[in-house]
Amino acid sequence: MSLPRLLVLSLGGTITMVPGEGRGIAPKLGAADLVAAVPALAGLAEIEARSPLRLPSPSLSLEDLLAVARDIDAGFQAGFDGAVVVQGTDTIEESAFLLDVLVPGDKPVVVTGAMRGAGAAGADGPANLLAAVQVAVSSQAQGLGTLVVLNDEIHAARFVQKAHTALTSAFSSLSGGPLGLVAEGRPHFYARVPRLPCLDMTAGAPVPVALFRVAMGEDGRFLRSVPGLGYAGLVLEGMGAGHVPAGMAPLLEWIAQEVPVVLATRVASGPVFTGTYGYAGAEIDLIDKGLVPAGFLTGLKARLLLALVLRSGTGLCPDDAFAPYR
Repeated sequence: MSLPRLLVLSLGGTITMVPGEGRGIAPKLGAADLVAAVPALAGLAEIEARSPLRLPSPSLSLEDLLAVARDIDAGFQAGFDGAVVVQGTDTIEESAFLLDVLVPGDKPVVVTGAMRGAGAAGADGPANLLAAVQVAVSSQAQGLGTLVVLNDEIHAARFVQKAHTALTSAFSSLSGGPLGLVAEGRPHFYARVPRLPCLDMTAGAPVPVALFRVAMGEDGRFLRSVPGLGYAGLVLEGMGAGHVPAGMAPLLEWIAQEVPVVLATRVASGPVFTGTYGYAGAEIDLIDKGLVPAGFLTGLKARLLLALVLRSGTGLCPDDAFAPYR
């Protein structure tokens, strides 16, 4: 029986980093280097390794991930059975979500990386890459959208978050929990998530969207400048289930008349409410003033979705786009 065909794309990140000429580590290794370091991969798939980028993940852009999504889609059209994207962990939750809403179809897309550089004692990159490939070639991973695999845990892109700066167990899915784990060389799925609608990857370029976190005593003076700075939208991380100080509510109503405003929460997990609290600055008041509830999406992911929805050529209403996440 022939092996499945797998596309491995490396974008850089800690998993590719080794000491350089200066201080600290920097991305040097390519996809072929990473694959060659894990001989067991040869028995799992026929792998084509490419390195479109060699960047630390804070330098990745939305346009970079759009290009990656197009590469994956083209690969699937050419007969690849799955794809693994390797990148830095700082922005994995954002990259994975972008791929989840852009790459159509049921073929597995798995994103992985490492918390320790390639030359570190106990480097986790090889094990993470092996587990990611084991998931990507599994029929059980089909129809789940983009997945994130690190530390032998399997996460859905819409839920996963980086929750620690140092540990190899840095990733959590606080709202839904991991979908499963990799053990004894194969994935074990305990839960499945429905595939949500994908957006057109051929539409215009992502637009700039501001992200703002509300703190105690905040009056929102900074937000007055958002419409005039070229931002096409605003995502607000409110307190609790989606609340702001009462004095901010009229300002947000004015901003929502200028650009779309999405209401998320600064809390690590749980959805924005839509109909419980009725005081000034609470979710009922803010939604009545034109804000769009983000559902269970974090502010980071709500920003990405809004940036894609507001592109030219989508014809999407923000409220309709966020409805599946509520």
